[in-house]
Amino acid sequence: MASSIKQLLLHDSFRVGITLKGLDGILEIVASLALYSISPAKMTELVKRLVEHMLVRMPSGYLAAHLIAASQKLNNDSREFAVFYLLTHGAVKVILVVCLWMNKLWAYPLTIAIFGLFMLYLMGRFAHTHSISMVLLTIFDGVVIYLTWVEFQQQKRKRFAQHRAEETAG
Repeated sequence: MASSIKQLLLHDSFRVGITLKGLDGILEIVASLALYSISPAKMTELVKRLVEHMLVRMPSGYLAAHLIAASQKLNNDSREFAVFYLLTHGAVKVILVVCLWMNKLWAYPLTIAIFGLFMLYLMGRFAHTHSISMVLLTIFDGVVIYLTWVEFQQQKRKRFAQHRAEETAG
């Protein structure tokens, strides 16, 4: 009984994890389209408007100043790279999540491999930025990879059992 509760909890956690990854992928696609449609000058103005209230409360606010500086550095080349990166990264996540929701067996190891590559990228970014968000995202990816592996093993066992049942029945 405890084993079935544990399996159910792992399965539900897997579903929640991949759903969050899918939503993140959708947000990345939307962000890439927004970034593509807004000129760098308008982007800087938009960021300034969004962080204006932060600057009023904390004139030396690190986050607000960092966001404004980043938007000002956004030239056409870096913007095109960001659009491409967000669009492809988001699309890959969404496609993998849809395939996992459809229980496509081949999608499990592919997801593990691709999310593993995402983790390597995040660790590389952490080495340059020392951002705690990179560590948190890497941990989340690691948890999703673990849950995907557990779900993959369960799906393989289930399909093997179904196959054996069909053989004995037929």
